Amino acid sequence: MPIDDEIGVTVLDTPIGPLSLLAHDGALIGGGFTADPARLHVRMHPSLRRLGLAPARQEDLSWLVKPMRAYFDGDLTALDELTVYQPGTPSRQRLWAAMRAVAPGRTVSYAALAAQAGDPDAPRAAGAACAANLIAPVVACHRVLRTDGRLGGYYYGLDRKGWLLRHERALT
Repeated sequence: MPIDDEIGVTVLDTPIGPLSLLAHDGALIGGGFTADPARLHVRMHPSLRRLGLAPARQEDLSWLVKPMRAYFDGDLTALDELTVYQPGTPSRQRLWAAMRAVAPGRTVSYAALAAQAGDPDAPRAAGAACAANLIAPVVACHRVLRTDGRLGGYYYGLDRKGWLLRHERALT
């Protein structure tokens, strides 16, 4: 079990590959489709990077692992109640909150996301917030599409973005 100055880390097998989960102080602080949690850790805010990584048993992170498994098993709202923590500017925080508010099975454009976050003239900022998001798939940047409906980008690849959207029945 990690101690207070460490980030608990586990890697969950999913239908679309390994999902690294990083937790600290009862919150999910990192989630990404990689078998190497250090790839997320190096991208984190300096206040989190200073904390070391400590392997955690999945049983010790059951508050996190159970809803993740439930999501991949088809309970699309299982991730809704997870506590997340991701340092960022007030604008980024609003954009990430707007991403979490997009329900499974729905998508929004970068422009619509910016408007929902209170800054309709900032679709590029919405794209940058998606690119900086380190809590996939809980902070659901995969639900944000280009204005023309195309997938756009996804840090973990368009195949995974498409799979997540099909899983959520937002894409056929």
